[in-house]
Amino acid sequence: MTTPRNRSPLALTVLALLQYKPLHPYGIQRLIKQWGKDKVVNVGQRTSLYRTIDRLTATGLIKVRETERDQAYPERTVYGITDTGRAVAREWLVDMLATPKEEFPEFPAALSHLLMLTPPEIGDALERRVRTLEETLAALDADLSAEAGQGLPRITMLEAEYLRVVVAAELQWLRSVVDDLRGGRLNWSAAEMSAFAEDPA
Repeated sequence: MTTPRNRSPLALTVLALLQYKPLHPYGIQRLIKQWGKDKVVNVGQRTSLYRTIDRLTATGLIKVRETERDQAYPERTVYGITDTGRAVAREWLVDMLATPKEEFPEFPAALSHLLMLTPPEIGDALERRVRTLEETLAALDADLSAEAGQGLPRITMLEAEYLRVVVAAELQWLRSVVDDLRGGRLNWSAAEMSAFAEDPA
């Protein structure tokens, strides 16, 4: 197998959905939302979906099956997965599962520059994040409960379980940081930080 091409979570998801049946882009986007994959794949902008489909077509992982014509809708191109696409999707999936990827999300980057703010400003911002994560955690719990109530096997809920564990862990850590900040246990002085900036050694 050659090196995976144009790999991304959205590309993998498109290939995975097309293994069930040929679909047009709107049908792909609708299934992503119906199956809750929009919690782990960014499909908010339809243009990113179309760009991904174009890349997958150009590399031979999917191909045009037909063009649907209906008076009620604009013309729609239906795509199907190729044999190469099936093999590459499996390769991507195994590698994504097995190999942690070095990623650079915004939050750790922001934490690395906290000295730009005062302690009260940091506390206020982190408390806002806590409230948002509490809402996210409640929504994940509701989704998991609803899915379990439908009798779905656990394998279909693992991504939601993972998201819940990650959010819950961040929430617990954030609360402890805010408590330490508000309680005066997390402190620093401008003088000591200036000295460190001048001579990190």
